Amino acid sequence: MRIVDLSMPIGPHFRWNPDVQVKGDIAAGDQFRVTRLSTTCHGFTHVDAPAHFVAHAPTIEATPLDKVVGPCRVLDLRDVPDNAEIGPDQLEAGDPGGPDGEILLLSAGWDRRRDSATAAFWREAPWLSRDAAEWLARKRPKAVAFDFPQDYPIRLLLDGRSVPNDQHVTHDVLLKTGVTLIEYVVNTSELAAPRVLLCAAPLLIPGADGAPARVFAIEGVLA
Repeated sequence: MRIVDLSMPIGPHFRWNPDVQVKGDIAAGDQFRVTRLSTTCHGFTHVDAPAHFVAHAPTIEATPLDKVVGPCRVLDLRDVPDNAEIGPDQLEAGDPGGPDGEILLLSAGWDRRRDSATAAFWREAPWLSRDAAEWLARKRPKAVAFDFPQDYPIRLLLDGRSVPNDQHVTHDVLLKTGVTLIEYVVNTSELAAPRVLLCAAPLLIPGADGAPARVFAIEGVLA
């Protein structure tokens, strides 16, 4: 059995700028050291709730744990070019095969090619076509995890530009129909097995439209 951490560290970042404050110094005589964190629920490695994209939809505390913890197959997209659209043929070629209903992890190894704390990670990434999102939907996954900014318009947000909802294809095709999105996982190049046990449990924040998650994969426990 091997555990692989797929979580992006929460720290200084040009896009989200989390505020981390530490109070107390035990060496100086304080009883406790206490850290306070302020950041967006949609930064770093996180899970989206339907309310992120759909009016009056369920918020993150309504996400059943069995949607984000369970058997997962790894789709190998590590040969996909930079700044290129991913279509259903590439997903099919990278899919090791398995039953409908599993969690799917799309592994482009993108954090090996670009530093996630730089604009290049967001502006030069591959992205999914609408046909690709529909291919994923036909697999009836409980959740889909991505190690790259999977919708092309994500890069436009850096410039404050917005586009119609249907251009955010994974949100429009998957999240809108109840498939949970697990975004911005890293370190997927470390995964050697085609099937893993994935845990992507979000923090329990009632009323939130998403939440940070410590995501990890366990190899060697599935046939």
